[in-house]
Amino acid sequence: MDHAIHSPLTPATPEDASPIVLALPKGRILSEIGPLLTRAGIVPAPDFVDESSRRLRFPTNDPALDVIRVRSFDVATFVAHGAAQIGICGADVLMEFDYPEIYAPLDLGVGRCRVSIAEPVVTQADDPSRWSRITVATKYPNIAQRHFAARGVQAEIVHLNGAMELAPSMGLSRLIVDLVQTGSTLKANGLHETEVIATITSRLIVNRTALKTRPEAIGAWIARFRAALAERDAR
Repeated sequence: MDHAIHSPLTPATPEDASPIVLALPKGRILSEIGPLLTRAGIVPAPDFVDESSRRLRFPTNDPALDVIRVRSFDVATFVAHGAAQIGICGADVLMEFDYPEIYAPLDLGVGRCRVSIAEPVVTQADDPSRWSRITVATKYPNIAQRHFAARGVQAEIVHLNGAMELAPSMGLSRLIVDLVQTGSTLKANGLHETEVIATITSRLIVNRTALKTRPEAIGAWIARFRAALAERDAR
């Protein structure tokens, strides 16, 4: 009788043979998570940190892992739809999209900022508790609408992807809801924070289906990031 022998090192399916894909955000957060990636033993190809590189998918020192570099708002979408199995993104993105397909097991403690409401410094005193409708410029329409709806206020959203700070002075909106780190950009444009909706840090996220179908591989990467955090925090 012919018996097939399967080595435990041999992938059972083509899916198992494909590298895990880690989605990482472009920009400021990418530089902040660099040391954490190193502690987790992840060394992408040299041109990964070159912003002028036209390549978006990069091999790493581990043949079982590739990394992709995408806009921070897109990380969660890639992971939710299974194009990437794991990723790193801000909690603001998770709040905005609220994908049920995403599990966020680790708070990485980097990229600290806040989602805040801001308005012009020169605005006349007004009682927000008397508002029934307000115009808000933001790239976070869902967060803004949920926040104001909880107060019985209808938020009329002006959806912008940038330059939110211009909206009140240009007559587009009364308020803005935006990501704030130091507040210097608000101040430079005559705005001030009036309320913090949420404090934000970056999270390790995983696709729930991938966690079920490739539990050992995904679980191993979660463990490596957890160990990297423990090493960092012990210093």
